Amino acid sequence: MSGGQASFDELDRKIVTALMANARTSFAEIGAAVGLSSTAVKRRVDRLRETGVITGFTATVQPSALGWRTEAYVEVYCERAAPPRRLAEVVRNHPEIAAAMTVTGGADALLHVRARDVGHFEEVLERIRTEPFIRKTISVMVLSHLIPDAPEAGATQPAPEAGS
Repeated sequence: MSGGQASFDELDRKIVTALMANARTSFAEIGAAVGLSSTAVKRRVDRLRETGVITGFTATVQPSALGWRTEAYVEVYCERAAPPRRLAEVVRNHPEIAAAMTVTGGADALLHVRARDVGHFEEVLERIRTEPFIRKTISVMVLSHLIPDAPEAGATQPAPEAGS
């Protein structure tokens, strides 16, 4: 959050919960559910955006509709302790990486990769492995989503064209 710590009360929590469930819910609908006017809800949402609690609004799309038919999680092991900023530079160069984080345990990072198909995934994996500080990777392919409406189940961008 930007600046100092903003107050965040139970009404804010209910508003954020409603927006997380459906970002297109009107301020009037949220207000009716939490006992506020639509104007009061809008003021609170504006404040939550200004303070960085709400960072944006997005649409969740079925990945296969955008060309992402293969999905995997990739553990990344580095030669030496690669600084997180260096890992962040690497993952930004791969549009197929939907999420990336440093982790505890044996691996240094965990990548959530989406690809058009297994061949495309293999090509992405080989590009990742060309980084000089990456010692090895371990991949786990996703078969199905047990919680289909979780954010991880949706896609944020279309798959790149073949040959891109």
